[in-house]
Amino acid sequence: MGDLTGRTALITGAGQNVGAHTAQVLASHGAHVAVNDLFSDRAEHVVEEIRSAGGSAETAVCDVTDLEAVTETFGHVKGIDILINNAGIPVTGFALRNFVDDDPSTWRSFVDLNVYGPMNCTHVVLSGMIERGWGQIVTISSESARAGDRKLGAYAASKGAGPALMRAVAKEVGRHGITCNSLSLATQRNASLENATDMTLGQLNAYMIPRLGRASDVAAAIVWLTSDEGAWVTGQTIPINGGYQTS
Repeated sequence: MGDLTGRTALITGAGQNVGAHTAQVLASHGAHVAVNDLFSDRAEHVVEEIRSAGGSAETAVCDVTDLEAVTETFGHVKGIDILINNAGIPVTGFALRNFVDDDPSTWRSFVDLNVYGPMNCTHVVLSGMIERGWGQIVTISSESARAGDRKLGAYAASKGAGPALMRAVAKEVGRHGITCNSLSLATQRNASLENATDMTLGQLNAYMIPRLGRASDVAAAIVWLTSDEGAWVTGQTIPINGGYQTS
């Protein structure tokens, strides 16, 4: 189950948190992993960890919002079979505001990374996948886009683009043996959430399983979707959310 031997996987935003763990897990399942991040030191650190564990990896450092940079950088990675569009602005780290009070000058950063990032990366890898007759693309979305969350209007709108892109592209490329899916994540525990805040503890009441998400929850779903076992699943948005229900 989950054998990725002989496959090349590129994970964006893989220098930390969910992306880094996913890179390590895919490598442990036999994939050669290209670690993308905006910062070379983070990407190199993940690559070193993968190699130390006996895996195969390389860096692919670039800004995914820059189509020219993506085209050039991804072009140096031989035969990308799997693309994980993970890079994005996280829900933590910015002010929560009612949309009527939101500052429109902040919207561009969400759109550039959460909309253009997956579009740029997907566009660049598709031709090679079509030529080889096989490919798996997974875009990371958010429960804020699927279910709606107060005070996250711009973020939710930008994260809603990924699933829409995957559904549309899935209809175009399924005949070429390519699948396109999304994972809709609830709040993930990461380095900035090691000590849960009062807001985070309050949010746990919305989870049927009362804990934050773990990187391992996400990586396990990605292994399934990108291996032969998930080959007949496409155009779907799968919640990885502990039963999250917003009010």
